[in-house]
Amino acid sequence: MGTATRQLRPYQQQAIDSVRDRWREWNRELLVMATGTGKTYTAKCIIEDRLRYGSVLFMAHRDELIEQARSTFGDAGKVKGSETDIRPITVGSVQTLVNRPAYDGFETLVIDEAHHAVSESYQKVLAQYPNAKVLGLTATPDRKGLGNVFEGIAYEYGLRDAVRDGYLSPIVARTIPIDIDLTQVKTRVGDFELGGLVEALEPYLPEIAKSMCEYARDRKTVVFLPLVRMAQEFAEMLRDYGFDAQEVNGQSPDRKEKLEWFAQAGKGAVMCNAMLLTEGWDCPDVDCVVVLRPTKVRSLYSQMVGRGTRLAPNKENCLILDFLWLATKHDLCRPASLITENDEDAHKVAEMVVQEELDLFDALTDAEEQRRNALADAIRRNAKKKARLVDPLTFFVDVNEQALMDYTPEFPWELEPATEKQIKLIEDAGVDTEGMCKGRASKVLDVIFKRREAGLATAKQMRMLERKGFQNVGAWTFEQASQMMGRLAQNKWRVPRGVNPKTYKPA
Repeated sequence: MGTATRQLRPYQQQAIDSVRDRWREWNRELLVMATGTGKTYTAKCIIEDRLRYGSVLFMAHRDELIEQARSTFGDAGKVKGSETDIRPITVGSVQTLVNRPAYDGFETLVIDEAHHAVSESYQKVLAQYPNAKVLGLTATPDRKGLGNVFEGIAYEYGLRDAVRDGYLSPIVARTIPIDIDLTQVKTRVGDFELGGLVEALEPYLPEIAKSMCEYARDRKTVVFLPLVRMAQEFAEMLRDYGFDAQEVNGQSPDRKEKLEWFAQAGKGAVMCNAMLLTEGWDCPDVDCVVVLRPTKVRSLYSQMVGRGTRLAPNKENCLILDFLWLATKHDLCRPASLITENDEDAHKVAEMVVQEELDLFDALTDAEEQRRNALADAIRRNAKKKARLVDPLTFFVDVNEQALMDYTPEFPWELEPATEKQIKLIEDAGVDTEGMCKGRASKVLDVIFKRREAGLATAKQMRMLERKGFQNVGAWTFEQASQMMGRLAQNKWRVPRGVNPKTYKPA
């Protein structure tokens, strides 16, 4: 088996190193990487490294994922249906593996689309290989229940990181002012019941098709709908409006030809489908996604939108067309659900994109800044002025670590009490550890070490400067904070004459 030779991106190398390090202590780890960031190729590099310990079994639940993996791995075996071809790297269908006895030699198991690993079929297969190292791959932000399967997240590189670093397309969102009433649609197995969705959506299809003339005429679009019949109906409507539109489904006799046509098609082409194209299908120049299959499942929503986030020549961004969905609860996925789990931020972004077409990350940044400022004001009003150590939430607000403000433990080890070593390191840095669990302690230490390496102000410095009224001290360097602390000390800890703490910015 040949080794991987493609040039790795920095985050891919970090992912490989992190998985290797985590496997020294743990057996079951997650690798979270946004759709389009090379998750399968990163897994290939990890797999080839693991061959020294024995054979590797790569598991997936759909034909597209199985064939995509075999194409990436090259000389790989296959276990699916009546086919049994065992090799050093074998790709297997979980639907087949669950009905087979364990095969000898598999020391590593890799699960693609690992958010499905909570299912009974995956659990049965995993139970057959109790001593194997397990890696779960997922691109989705929704990891509910995975703490019962995996022991931790070895590495995470999300959508926001990838767009920021230029590896995925910027995302813009626009809400089309069409009220679609979902309040009467029942829920089944945690999501909207498909028949009810069809009944709720069908009356609005002509209006939606007409609105796409304004917003998607000059784009290449994929549309997701609840049922095949509705996808066929909507494609016909779009053709009447002059779009080059087709529908594809799992039973289409010309499925391959339609997908090849769409791959070569240009602006104004539309592919309608009933959830066929959520996983294992790539068309990088898609620059518009229309979700007419509303969902409460963030992983599913992420998969749909992920069809438009890849980079392509002459592609400026990916447009998500959203609608004014009327639902009884606030658990309906919207564009902001891709990059935040905070309902307050998601609601503010939803309000912004009704008014105009906005960059999703810029809108979220504005919403986060509003929430951070409000939280900072509340903290200052209730702060214990004589407290020796900084409260962790105050620390996260000061250093603008948005994700950590909403941190919730996901894995059993995270819920354990912080260790004595963690407590000492954190308190030495000036942060309070009262009641802190091991997971939060790990997050705090990550921020402390990252800031120390970057030469930024410490928690102790920030607390002293904030007491004197200085603003945004989390962005100060260690040297800038030290210089002001020196000036304060020389002036008997009074603010020097001519310095206004509320407007002062270090040189």
